[in-house]
Amino acid sequence: METSGRSRLVTHCRVCGAADWQEVVSFGSVPLANAFLDPATSYEDEARFPLGVISCRSCRLMSLTHVVDPEVMYRTYFYVTSDSESITRHMRYVAQTCTSRFALGEDELVVEMGSNTGAQLLAFRPGGQRVLGVDPALNLAATANAHGVLTLPEYFSDRTAARIRNGHGQARLILGRHVFAHVDDLADVAAGVRRLLARDGVFAIEVPYALDLVERVAFDTVYHEHLSYFLVGTLAELFDRHGLRLFDVERLPVHGGSILAFVGLREGPWEQQGSVAELFAAEQAAGLHQDAAYGEFAHKVARVRQELPRLVRGLVAQGARVAGYGASAKGTTLLNICGIGADELQFCSDTTVLKQGKVLPGTHVPVCSPQSAAAEPPDYYLLLAWNYADEILEKERRFLDNGGRFILPVPEPVVLSAGARATTPT
Repeated sequence: METSGRSRLVTHCRVCGAADWQEVVSFGSVPLANAFLDPATSYEDEARFPLGVISCRSCRLMSLTHVVDPEVMYRTYFYVTSDSESITRHMRYVAQTCTSRFALGEDELVVEMGSNTGAQLLAFRPGGQRVLGVDPALNLAATANAHGVLTLPEYFSDRTAARIRNGHGQARLILGRHVFAHVDDLADVAAGVRRLLARDGVFAIEVPYALDLVERVAFDTVYHEHLSYFLVGTLAELFDRHGLRLFDVERLPVHGGSILAFVGLREGPWEQQGSVAELFAAEQAAGLHQDAAYGEFAHKVARVRQELPRLVRGLVAQGARVAGYGASAKGTTLLNICGIGADELQFCSDTTVLKQGKVLPGTHVPVCSPQSAAAEPPDYYLLLAWNYADEILEKERRFLDNGGRFILPVPEPVVLSAGARATTPT
């Protein structure tokens, strides 16, 4: 059931205000990637929303074509920060990097927008900083508070920032890991950052990197929560328009390719580092300020959408049992876009307790625990959580040694057997 009344068409760029768009790809109407369902005999009322990507010819923001009402997506939320070894290690790295580089002292305030269950903020505890989370998901904010991480069940905005400043003082660090790309009103968030940030404070955001998205054909990271896909040049223009300065950026492999960007007040002490110019030059060299690169990306997406279903259905036709591995948002998106569902996949294994016993949005593949999956393992796992590929292959060594196989879906479908390593960075 398409519910167009809860979404709106994007007409003007949320970064620069221009209205000259290149149409990149359209995926039709698909369900929300994290809208897991209880098993039922009929799913006729399942909500679907338009999903497509456009590129602003002025600042080269990659944007979704439509914005879904955030109240639909976030007030009850099934995505919980991964407890995988690589993500836990990464969160410690972010905390240690920010603490040491910006000399965060004891009792200084660290605020995280989109703080989920508070796992990232807990990584600041060894440094003695005061931490405060801001997350609109009522269920996740309650969990964070129960774990001792003070969390406001709100969206981060200029109004929320004023409340925090009045109650807790200015922040030395405002952190947003994989949440800034979810924001439609970037001007409001920027105003909140300016209001809350101390003069020598830092706004650190981690976002999917549009260069990696295009180069790795990672179209499964396109879903309704990810409104924007940023280049460094686009971010620099955005912050400059709002009295802020992008002064440093670090490229990271996490989530299939991300950047950690450091932003300060324009009048603050932080000078721009060479990394900003270097990545801007890399983006120009990749042709990402021209239409042709996005046309080539669309061509590669179309090829994967043909080859992956053909591979999976061919295996099933030969009598093989195939299942999904990792009920991630990118995984549910991949299945819906490629038309792979319960006719092909026996189940989908996932460690997130909130998802177990549910069915995947759109495809209605049942989600089970890894323990249940191990009791009746498939012949092939479609690796939906491919951003953790090497970690998963190591973890599932016994499955591989017993003849099991993994299908890595992007940048082009390949089958991995015992001894193989993923070519996609984790």
